[in-house]
Formats: sequence, structure tokens, C-alpha cells
Amino acid sequence: MAKTVRFHEAGGPEVLRLEEREPGEPGPGEVRLRIEAIGLNRAEALFRRDVYIEPVKRFPARLGNEASGVVEALGPDVTGLDVGQAVSVLPSFSPNDYGVYAERALVPAAALVPRPDGVDAVTGAAVWMPYLTAYGAMAETGGMRAADVAVVNAASSSLGLAAIQTANRLGATPIAVTRTRAKRERLLEAGAAQVIVSDEEDVTGRVRELTGGRGAEFVLDAVAGPGVTELARAVAADGTLLLWGAQSGQPTPYPGFELNMPALNMRTFTMLEITRDPARLRRAKAFITAGLRTGMLRPVVDRLFPLQDIVAAHRYLESNEQFGKIVVTV
Repeated sequence: MAKTVRFHEAGGPEVLRLEEREPGEPGPGEVRLRIEAIGLNRAEALFRRDVYIEPVKRFPARLGNEASGVVEALGPDVTGLDVGQAVSVLPSFSPNDYGVYAERALVPAAALVPRPDGVDAVTGAAVWMPYLTAYGAMAETGGMRAADVAVVNAASSSLGLAAIQTANRLGATPIAVTRTRAKRERLLEAGAAQVIVSDEEDVTGRVRELTGGRGAEFVLDAVAGPGVTELARAVAADGTLLLWGAQSGQPTPYPGFELNMPALNMRTFTMLEITRDPARLRRAKAFITAGLRTGMLRPVVDRLFPLQDIVAAHRYLESNEQFGKIVVTV
């Protein structure tokens, strides 16, 4: 038996239950892991409330698709992995099919990547969701180049920090946007070239000032909602406003007509564009693994919670107080 987190109805953090469950034997294409650490993501809070882009299909439901652990058993047709091997779980499967909030769990073998030497369990659980998203959007989809300017809002999130580091590694200039002055110095220390405090400054005006009036080649928006119209004013001609989150929970307009039809590219992006494309995923793994080895990519972990405190961890996840990733240890 293994302690496993499930929820029997949609709702707030209090619906999460820690139950004793038998993880079972791995079937074809599956691996059983002894979980060491779990990376928390905002998508899991949305799924728990049943307002995620993928609805909950059945209760009780499980949670979690990013973790690190040790291979405990292999399915009958699984090759390329060994029992006892340290791995990370890529967040590449449906939350309706598997969940890693547990002491031991079955996962698809295709979702596993060996942990590089020197990468501990906490780092291995914190890296893949933010960096796959950042690399995929910025390098593969956006084609970001040296000397481009990238404006990143919600910059103190794990994705925002990954975007800052990824922009630096690509030779671009990251400008972080944060609501209050409290996180300004930490964002500069994390690699932001400039920080705009949106509660005190005109974001568009500051971006235009910092770019000599040109605007930013990329504006990376994790909030969406009506604020996209103002963000679009900060985009350079032929630049891209890329939406990779919807923290506002509000309808998102297309601002092109309101702004008199500028040369504006606007698109959404999810990490699945990378994980479902073998060639893109191979390049992403190489980019991220090399960045970990050189130290240019360094996941920022805000706080650790033990598995038995999963409700408190989810409350903290929804508080928006964190700077970087929340990780649950097992």
C-alpha cells in the first residue's frame, strides 16, 4: 500500500484526501515509481476545482504529473530504463489517466527522463513544466533570437523565472513585470535585465522607453483577460503577444481592432505542443539538460512541504505569495 492523494469532489484545497491505495503492477508501456518529490503546478489547482481546460472525467480523481523518483518496476515491454534508476516525470499525460501525488505511482514510461548527474530529487521535480513551456514557446514557437526583448509578466512564478533564464540563454533581454516592489530585487538577482512594477508604473510606457520606442519583440502573458489590450501596445511591429496562462480567469479579447490593426501576432501556447512532438521534445530535453549541467538554468524552489501537508501546500499554491516553485517531498 502507498499513501495517495485523491479528491472525491471538485473544490478548494480541503477536498484533497490522503488515502492508502495499492499502486498496482505496471502494464504495457508503464513504470512504477517510488516518488521522491512532486512539483506543484497551477493547472492542478484548476483541475481540482474542475475548471481546467480538461474536465475531471471521474471521481475519485488523482492529481499531479510532474515529479522525480526511482524506478521500482517495469512493464513487460518497457526498454531503455532500469530498476533503481533515478528519473524525472515529464508533465506529458492527462490528469485523468495518471497522478503522481503519492508515495508510489504508475506512470507512462514515455514520460520519464533520466536525471542528469548532480541533479537532486527536488530539482528534478521542479524543472520540466516551467522550462519545457519557456523553451517551447520562446525558442521553438517564437523563434526568439539574440537581441530580442522579452517582456514576462507574473515574473516571480516558476514559469516566469524559467522564461527569464531561458531568454538569457538565448541571448535575448528579459524584462520582468511584477505587481509590487516586494519582489523587484529578487527578480534582478534571478537574471531580469529590468523590472517593471505594474502597480506603480505604466508598463507600456516603460517598455517603450527601455526599447527606444520600438517595443518588445515578445510579450509573454500568463494572466490573459482584458489586460491583453494594454500589453499589446508594448509589442513591437511584427512582434508576438503570446498567452501561456490565464490566471485572471476572465474573457480575453483580441486587441488588434481596438488598436487600429497593428502588425501584431497573437497566439496561445501550451507545453503539449512540445511534449506531443518527438523532434521538438528531443531538442527541448537537450537544451534543458545542457542548461542544468552548465548552471545557466537553475530552478528556483520557494518552499518544501511534506506529502501529509498537501492541503497546506495547495493553499499556498493559490496564495500567489511564492517566488518560484512549490515542491512536495515524499
